[in-house]
Amino acid sequence: MEPLTSPSEYGDFSDSGTPDPAHVDPAVLGALLHRHGWQRRGGAAGRYGRWTPPAPHGPGGAGASLLVPESRAFPDCADLLEEALTALSRSALPSAREVLYGLSVPSDEIRWERRIPEGPEGPYGPRGAAAWTVQEQLRSAARQLLLAGALADRARAGYYGARHRGHAERALDGVLVGPVPGGRTLTAYVPVDGGRGTVTRLHHALHAAREAVDYRRATGGMDAFDAAVEAGVSRELADALIALVRGSEGARIALAWAPAAGVPAGCAARPEPVEFSPGDLPVLREAAARYTRDEPAVPVRVAGAVVRMRRSAPGGGGTIRLRVLAGAEVPYVRAVLDEEAYRVAGHAHLVGLPIRVSGRLQRRGGFRRLTDATDVTPVPMDEVERDRLMKSLDEALDPEDVLPTDD
Repeated sequence: MEPLTSPSEYGDFSDSGTPDPAHVDPAVLGALLHRHGWQRRGGAAGRYGRWTPPAPHGPGGAGASLLVPESRAFPDCADLLEEALTALSRSALPSAREVLYGLSVPSDEIRWERRIPEGPEGPYGPRGAAAWTVQEQLRSAARQLLLAGALADRARAGYYGARHRGHAERALDGVLVGPVPGGRTLTAYVPVDGGRGTVTRLHHALHAAREAVDYRRATGGMDAFDAAVEAGVSRELADALIALVRGSEGARIALAWAPAAGVPAGCAARPEPVEFSPGDLPVLREAAARYTRDEPAVPVRVAGAVVRMRRSAPGGGGTIRLRVLAGAEVPYVRAVLDEEAYRVAGHAHLVGLPIRVSGRLQRRGGFRRLTDATDVTPVPMDEVERDRLMKSLDEALDPEDVLPTDD
């Protein structure tokens, strides 16, 4: 396992240790084994089952079978569970590590599959090997889809831009992914604690997007995309699906709920996989453009610290950039001020005070531009609060938050 955001070395699951047999539900262990391709091949009915690894490691292969009790009512339940978990922890099979992780951290699973044409065998790799760029494209698209789900869990909008992005990215901190053999499949494990809302919203959004695309291709109307916003469909989701499908022969997304946590309300126990093909790309691009065009500006009154000021001449108005402290779910905004408002902002900046300003967040630039700025006033703070603010400004500047048009 490795964090979703890390493209390099794989983490070592053994660092987490083997789950405590006393806290393992035999039914959950059996469900996870079945999910990850293990086969039950006999055993005493009502007492225990014998499970063999997925092919080609099953009967006749190198993998060892496991005896798993069906319930804790079986007399030797504790001993069998301990032996099964020890065998899984010592196994080199990817499925064994996935089962152990599912037991240690109840997680919903999302599996992406991209159909990529196999290249001929060459001097640098076997037939079917995928290029590094193909693997990175899959990982990047998967992260974009999860981010779209986290954004929709936070709020509903056709286009988010920079809004809610920090919260959504923090929601993905606990997500892990497995190895990517061949670059055609990827599985993400989203912990139920803190991540179920993201997966649930993504589940509804994917099915709504599939239905909206089918409606557009059948009738020529885009109305279904307007209604799909309430299910979590957005420009960000459309862009993620475009990135997933582009350059492939199609893509498939499947979800599975954590057995230990049960099925979330309003969701199918075994969700049907959702598929998208290259023929869906024109519709998805049209939907992304529609969401961007139709999302309205947002009236706000923000409080923020002035971190940059600029004007073309000593007199007159100018442009400021604020680090937003309250009033909008974006990290920074830019605003054009008249001469008097610019003077107030400059004085507040010199004495280390934030300001409040009213205006409208425009979709252009990702909701990071404040237009019609008015009512610029300093925010009074005591000495301790001002020192704390200045220190946080020194520590928190992220180069990725700087707009491309900033000098």
